[in-house]
Amino acid sequence: MPEFRHDPVVGYWTIISTERSRRPVEFRPRELPEERRCPFCEGREDETTPEAFAIRKMGTTPDGPGWDVRVIVSKMPLLSESGPAESCSHGLYDRMDGIGRHEIIVESPRHAHDLDELDLPAIEKVIRAYVNRLNAFKKDESVKYALLFKNHGLISGSVRDVIRHSRSQLITLPVIPKRVKEELASTKAYFEREGRCVFCDILKQEKNEAARVVSENKTFLAFCPFASRSPFEMWILPKEHEADFGQLPPKDFHDFALILKECLIKLHDLLEDPPFNLVLHTAPYRHKTGDYHWYLQIAPRLTKNAGFEWGTGIHINPTPPEDAALLLRQTKVRHARTS
Repeated sequence: MPEFRHDPVVGYWTIISTERSRRPVEFRPRELPEERRCPFCEGREDETTPEAFAIRKMGTTPDGPGWDVRVIVSKMPLLSESGPAESCSHGLYDRMDGIGRHEIIVESPRHAHDLDELDLPAIEKVIRAYVNRLNAFKKDESVKYALLFKNHGLISGSVRDVIRHSRSQLITLPVIPKRVKEELASTKAYFEREGRCVFCDILKQEKNEAARVVSENKTFLAFCPFASRSPFEMWILPKEHEADFGQLPPKDFHDFALILKECLIKLHDLLEDPPFNLVLHTAPYRHKTGDYHWYLQIAPRLTKNAGFEWGTGIHINPTPPEDAALLLRQTKVRHARTS
């Protein structure tokens, strides 16, 4: 029968609807519309904004060919970089100028569709760029949080055309988002009550039970969370306690690239390249306490919210995470995947 599951990190509830259980073949992705000319490919640097950061081959010059990873400011930014983030009130309502920086992290000079098409050294360079960009804003007191994420596939709505060049995004914010505050408050309360990090306890239980584990190496563990809100959702956590992804040491780049590539290949092959969101959950800037633990969330977009979800905030997941993890574990990983 269906069951309610409680997330120990934020406290949300999920309904695992075993009676609506769905197999991977039932999650068929929609076909993507026709691609338009891609401005992110090597040799088209003049079609983007100037690079803010790049990992380049020796002897090459900025804003020209010869790069491996290139970071640029979005031509259509979600927020504006100019001006102070001033707030004001209008009766009951508060508002603030939409100030922030919106960067695009172009993950490869070739027209790859996703990260798992790159080899491990290339993915390590992407991780190096992630760390660099998160650390770039640490000293800016006006920046309270930076969200690093990746959208893959046709997530929602209808569009006339798309650009499928593999890229991630980073957006800095002058506030700490409510979702992040809820997670911080919950992890702090757990730490004060138990004297331990809730994520470290989750790691211990997931390793002991093994039912939801997808993959593991010396440094990281990947699993389907107990109260997964989306089918085949995965979290990747470092085994050693660390709140700030920006502190990830270079020696761990290889293991992180390895488990990330493995998880993405499994997802691609099992579910025929589904749309997904990849979101990095990391501590806000200047977060001093040791009660938080960073993690990477991979959330496939295979179901749609309807009246029940909007009215209650409770998601319905038709695939138990134990079943999802088993199917993902059983999906063999080829050494390479190319388009």
